[in-house]
Amino acid sequence: MASAALPSKTRNFDLNIDKILEGWEPKHAVRELIANALDEQILTGTPGIEIKKDPRGNWHIRDSGRGLRYEDLTQNENPEKLKNAGKVIGKFGIGLKDALATLNRRGIAVRVMSRHCTISLTRAAKHGFDDVITLQATIEPPTSATVGTDIELSGLADSEIEAAKEFFLCFSGERLLDETQYGQILERRPHKSARIYVSGLLVAEEDRFAFSYNITSLTAAMRKALNRERTNVGRTAYSDRVKAMLLASTSEMVAELLAKDLTSIELGTQHDEVNWTDVTVHACQILNARKKVVFVSAAELSQSRNAVDHAVSDGYDVVTVPDNVRRLLAGTTDLNGKPVRDLAVYQQEWNDSFEFKFVGRDRLTKAEQVTFDQWKSIVDLVGGLPKNVREVKISETMRPDFSTGQ
Repeated sequence: MASAALPSKTRNFDLNIDKILEGWEPKHAVRELIANALDEQILTGTPGIEIKKDPRGNWHIRDSGRGLRYEDLTQNENPEKLKNAGKVIGKFGIGLKDALATLNRRGIAVRVMSRHCTISLTRAAKHGFDDVITLQATIEPPTSATVGTDIELSGLADSEIEAAKEFFLCFSGERLLDETQYGQILERRPHKSARIYVSGLLVAEEDRFAFSYNITSLTAAMRKALNRERTNVGRTAYSDRVKAMLLASTSEMVAELLAKDLTSIELGTQHDEVNWTDVTVHACQILNARKKVVFVSAAELSQSRNAVDHAVSDGYDVVTVPDNVRRLLAGTTDLNGKPVRDLAVYQQEWNDSFEFKFVGRDRLTKAEQVTFDQWKSIVDLVGGLPKNVREVKISETMRPDFSTGQ
């Protein structure tokens, strides 16, 4: 912020706005004030903001930053905020002015206090045009050496404060599941819609998503879509970033929830993330690296029942996936570079893990030797040994046949 002399007398600063955004409610205006306070906290590395009610019943939104100046009421691009895109919410002076106009229109008195000045609102004739009445900020000398900026709101209902806080991730209580270079994957709140945040500010809600998301790396499409309303941003603007987060995730919990969702596809009750095939395959790769799992199709689950039972008895979790995902998993590797375990891979691992402990004829008792020596006569009864069998041995360890279970 540029330095300026403290105001020595009361002056009016024309905000050059009148009745705009009439659809905004007080909660939308308070949202902008909270967003500005949070941005200042991030940019200055100062303690967290305060939102509290004073004994007179007035609400205060306060940060511990550099303090608002009347120059900050000028609408322009903020180079500091543009430089920290992804960390802060705002970038223009639009939000603050819109908030002031909305609160004034709704009959809520505003007083902004900092060590630089005290600002309140009035409606007055535009300089040089006595017939044009506009909203103006009354700039007065500071009343105290206030730390940061303290915005006092008189006549604001408690419900509007709570509704405004609902727009922000930091007040939502949503649990972080994974963090990627594109943003954060969050646990969806029970019985609530999934939420899409951009730099911690709510921009959309999704009934069909399994998770909530906080996008911190914005695409050009997203920047364009973030209009002054800040909400009701279309899915096409953020779906690429949501998908990128899921593909960059290494969280076992995220993968498990997506894999569990696969069983709902046949019922049509799955969440929309599993409709992205590459996301589903990636989730399977995570699970393969983190847990003992075997991936099978619905057909294999019934047609290869003995093999599936083998896997279960060996301590593996069987994950049923759609046929197209099952085909894509064949021959792929997981995050550790090991083959993703379908039934064929499991059988190979099963075979490789087994070790015969052969017993030589000389270690048998006389009676056992007599019995063993009958093998030639026995195999002759069935036409001799199969061509792929070269000899018959005795082993202390045996395993049932993988396919038949016998």
